[in-house]
Amino acid sequence: MDFNVKKLVGEAGTAISRLVQLTEEKLGTSERTELDSHFENLLERSDATKMWTEKLLKNTEAVLTPNPGYRVEDFLFEKIEKKRPNRLTNLEYLGLDMMEAGNVFGSSSPYGSALIKVGQIEQKLGTTEREYIGAVNQSYIMPLRKFLDGEMKTIMKERSILENKRIDLDSCKNKLRKARSIQGQQAVSFDRQNWALKNSN
Repeated sequence: MDFNVKKLVGEAGTAISRLVQLTEEKLGTSERTELDSHFENLLERSDATKMWTEKLLKNTEAVLTPNPGYRVEDFLFEKIEKKRPNRLTNLEYLGLDMMEAGNVFGSSSPYGSALIKVGQIEQKLGTTEREYIGAVNQSYIMPLRKFLDGEMKTIMKERSILENKRIDLDSCKNKLRKARSIQGQQAVSFDRQNWALKNSN
């Protein structure tokens, strides 16, 4: 294992410098470089886009899969890249129960016959619902996830890099300002000493 002490010290120094700069900005003792208004507008739009996309994705998933346990299970299967279990919808379960009850009462009885017919329709509705959920997942949810995991993640990473560069720039500006101030004070002090020496002779 290659352990680079200089790199570690450099990174620690940078982190401390950024922390000092952010603290001074919060306290109002340090200037902050303002970004272009057009760029600020883009940042606000990206924040709104991220927030609303996440919210729409979450709400759509909640509508399509009302059971939170199933949503967690689907999420885990997606993360380990396995196929989700093929579950029956609530309508399909209802249809199966109605058909089973109809068979118990007998298909020749009016009640049993009605249960079987309604159960078959419930099964068809459930199958249609499952196809609809699959289509929405494929054409709506997956592109939203791809956007959040791809482009939006890149935007947030680049934004973080930009913010770090701005903090580094402001930190350097403040160090330069302080150094000039100290240099100016030393020059004034040196001039006073020279003046005092000239007047004492």
